[in-house]
Amino acid sequence: MSKFPKPLALPEKVIYSRIERNRQVVQAAFFGIKFRAFVILFEMVGFLLINSSTLFLDAVASLMDVVSSILLIICIKLAQRPPDQNHPFGHGRYEPLGGLLLGLFFIILGGVMFSQQILGTIQHPNDVKIAPTGWLFAAVAMIVLEFAYRRMMKIAKREESPALAAEAIHYRIDSLTSLLATLALLTAAFIPEWSHLVDHIGAIAISLFMIIIGLFASRDNFHQLMDRIPSNEYFNRVRNAARGVQGVEGTEKINIQQYGPDAHVDIDIEVNPRLSVDKAHQISQRVRVEIQKAWPAVRDVTVHVEPYYANDH
Repeated sequence: MSKFPKPLALPEKVIYSRIERNRQVVQAAFFGIKFRAFVILFEMVGFLLINSSTLFLDAVASLMDVVSSILLIICIKLAQRPPDQNHPFGHGRYEPLGGLLLGLFFIILGGVMFSQQILGTIQHPNDVKIAPTGWLFAAVAMIVLEFAYRRMMKIAKREESPALAAEAIHYRIDSLTSLLATLALLTAAFIPEWSHLVDHIGAIAISLFMIIIGLFASRDNFHQLMDRIPSNEYFNRVRNAARGVQGVEGTEKINIQQYGPDAHVDIDIEVNPRLSVDKAHQISQRVRVEIQKAWPAVRDVTVHVEPYYANDH
C-alpha cells in the first residue's frame, strides 16, 4: 500500500437512523405538548368548578410534563451539535443533564405540594364538599392519556425506537396519576361528608407519585452523567458485530460510554499475529463500521488491535 488508507464511510442508513431518532423524539414531544395542553385545560376547568385539590395536582403534573417536553426538545437540539475541539465526544450529555434537572424539580415540587396538602388536611379536614361529578374530569384525562400511550407505543414498535417507547411509557405514568385522581374523586362521591378529606388524600398520593417519578428520573440520568456501564444487551451487540468481521479471531476488553443519543465504544480485537499492519488496520476499520451499523447511536469507536494466540485465554 503506497499511502495511508482513507477511513471507511458509514452507510447512509446509519446516519439516517440518528437523524430519524431525533426527528421522532421531537415529533413525539410536540405531540405530547398538544395532548397534555388539552388535559391541563380540561382539569383546570374542573378545579375551578369543584375546587378539587386532586384535580389541581393532576393538572400540575401534566404541566410539568409539558415543561419536560419543551426541555427535551431544547436538549435534543443542543445534543445534535457535532464534536468540536473542546468537546471531542460530542454534546450528547445535554439530554441526561436536562433529565436530571427536571427530575430534581419534580422531587422539589412534589415535596412542596405534599407539605401543603398535609397542612390542608390538618387545618381544614372537611371544609367543603366536593361535587359528586368531579371524578368525570379525571376519568376523561385518564382516557385521553391512555389513548396517547397506545398510539405512541404502536409507532415505537413499528419504528423500533426505544426513545419513542420511553415517551410512550411517560404517557402511561401520566394516565396512572389521573387514575389515582379518578379513584379519589369517585370515593369522595360515595361519601360526600368526607369528600374534602378524601380529595386531600388523593392529592397527597399524586404528590408522592411525583416525588417517586422524580427520584427514578434523577437516578437514571445521573447514572448516564457518571458513565455507569449500560446493560449487557449493548455489550453483546458490540461484541457480536466485531466478531462478525472477517479476520477477527476474538474480542477482549470492551468499554462503553452512553450519554443521551450518543455512545462511545472502546474495544480490543484479536487478529492473526502474522498479519501486516495494513491488513490489521483494514480489519479495525471494518469493525468500527459494523459496530455503528449494529448500534447507530455509537458516534465513535476506538479499536485496539491485539495478536491472537489460541492458548492465551
